[in-house]
Amino acid sequence: MASCASLYEVLGIPTGATSQEIKTAYRRLARTCHPDVVGTNRKDSSPDEFIKIHAAYCTLSDPEKRAVYDQNLFRRRRPLTAMSGYSGYSGRNWETDQCW
Repeated sequence: MASCASLYEVLGIPTGATSQEIKTAYRRLARTCHPDVVGTNRKDSSPDEFIKIHAAYCTLSDPEKRAVYDQNLFRRRRPLTAMSGYSGYSGRNWETDQCW
């Protein structure tokens, strides 16, 4: 799995997936990627891969976390142009927030 993959890509689901589709995808991947699984369905994967799958499920299964993630995902995918209003000013920082 790529390190820059979205959480939707980690679970192999579309962006508009329902909560049931998210749960189904997680359970399907957990049966094949969990480190404790023994059997013919187990694929060779590292524990880190299962951690990514679990983190994706935890974020996407919670409606509030998913809403925040979707907003950030949309911002990352939107290209910056001269018309987008980005002036280069990054906002406040620690030094300017201090009251001396």
